[in-house]
Amino acid sequence: MASKKREIQLQTVVNSQSLWDEMLQNKGLTVIDVYQAWCGPCKAMQPLFRKLKNELNEDELLHFVVAEADNIVTLQSFRDKCEPVFLFSVYHEIVFVDSDAEDGEESPYESAEQLYSIAIIKPDAVIARKSLEIKKKILEAGFVIEIEDKRVLTEQQVRDFYSRIADQPDFEDFVLFMTNGLSHILVISQGNEEQPVWEETEPNPETETKVYEDNHHEVAPPTLRKEKRYSLQEYLERQHISQLCDIEESIANVNKFIDMFFPDFKSMKNLKLEKILALLLPDLFQEKKENVLGIIHDEGFKILMQRSIVLSEEEAQTLCKEYENEDYFENLIKKMTSGPSLALVLLRDNCLQHWKELIGPSSVEKAKTSVPESLCVQFAVEGLPINQLYGSDSLETAEKEIQYFFPPQQTLALIKPHVTQEQREEILKYIKEVGFEITQMKEMLLNEKAADKIYSKIKTKDFYKDVLEVLSEGPSLVMILTKWNAVSDWRRLMGPVDPDEAKLLSPDSIRAQFGTSVLKNAVHGSSNIQEAMETIDQMFEMLVPKNPEGN
Repeated sequence: MASKKREIQLQTVVNSQSLWDEMLQNKGLTVIDVYQAWCGPCKAMQPLFRKLKNELNEDELLHFVVAEADNIVTLQSFRDKCEPVFLFSVYHEIVFVDSDAEDGEESPYESAEQLYSIAIIKPDAVIARKSLEIKKKILEAGFVIEIEDKRVLTEQQVRDFYSRIADQPDFEDFVLFMTNGLSHILVISQGNEEQPVWEETEPNPETETKVYEDNHHEVAPPTLRKEKRYSLQEYLERQHISQLCDIEESIANVNKFIDMFFPDFKSMKNLKLEKILALLLPDLFQEKKENVLGIIHDEGFKILMQRSIVLSEEEAQTLCKEYENEDYFENLIKKMTSGPSLALVLLRDNCLQHWKELIGPSSVEKAKTSVPESLCVQFAVEGLPINQLYGSDSLETAEKEIQYFFPPQQTLALIKPHVTQEQREEILKYIKEVGFEITQMKEMLLNEKAADKIYSKIKTKDFYKDVLEVLSEGPSLVMILTKWNAVSDWRRLMGPVDPDEAKLLSPDSIRAQFGTSVLKNAVHGSSNIQEAMETIDQMFEMLVPKNPEGN
């Protein structure tokens, strides 16, 4: 009798449609043995089910049921069959939570299916160039970086995010440390549950090979595995990088910090911003450039970078490889190398697909038949049967092509002490909007030794002592800016040295807007590539922490 009672507790008996409907509301996983009244349930599997139940100890999320097909309408298709049938029912209740939402109002960020974490990669890790390694490990673990930004945190942001450690004796020093350098802020979601962040027990050879028998059939049971997914914090600890990156996973706090760091997160997340390379081939560039650029603007594309370039024969052959067996291939290569083409980096929501649809197929003949309104047809060139506009065929290809046609360059930039915090924020926003990446950033008080590295060209001039006096008034923000043509683009963005002259000649420049005198002209930058490289090496070598092991 004891044995019979234990089996009843193990598997719930379902022998009517109403019990079946009730059973489907079980939370978690329900394993259902569908049987016929004349042959009974599969007893061979019961020892395995009992073993699973005991080892996993999940009474609320793991259920075993025997269901009689003869009396349940839903199981009609399984009647009059003698082979073993096991069904699986998974019920996952979605619950929306928002600490600030009214009762019944869904949170814009949190659900049981999509939970976010906030990660801050700290300034010392950024200076030591560890950011890429940390982000790579996060992505390899199956997490998704939904959005990210690089910025110097304000004092209030640091105090809010780290309020849980505010009572520690060295907290004020920590606030100073966090506000003196560039941090990376990431919003991270759980991503694909099938990615390799799971820990699995070794399979038991006995359970894999043993065959259970009864009067009706033989069944080889599945491999027994336990699975556990680590939280982001646990994963970073196991990777020994948690000291470089601070995590917030509390739902209420994550909501608050997303609003603080990314107030437009919801709308930005719904956008699929992409960058691609586009080319206007020589004939089109010479004759219809303005027409094409007007259409690009009207279609919502943003031109991040552009340059005219004469393609080499090898480059032209690479771009036109699909036509190499055509009779016109040789003439095509001559045309493509006969003069400058216009290379563009385009940014837009769903940019890749939209550009493909806009320009149409690569063949003019095909475009006339299938997409007569495409740019391919509008700007077809007589004697050339191919599209005069090119676009990257994938985002991976786009990244490589952009790197090739617009190789990144670095320059050193400085925001001077007299610039207020509000003005500094405006300048940093402006820098990002025009396409610069802030690769490194450090707030520091420039003493004479450090200033000499930045102002090496003028340190022997009589007015240099006045420059040093201005720099001694407070901390400066020292940055490495990365972009194609970074040195000249940054100098153009800064404007003339004298703010009064800048207001006349370049009214949108930084010095025109924020400079007050030749000495207090808001910003500084390297004059040429060689100076930029030398100054970056000297300045940021002093900022990178030395590894005690010498690695």
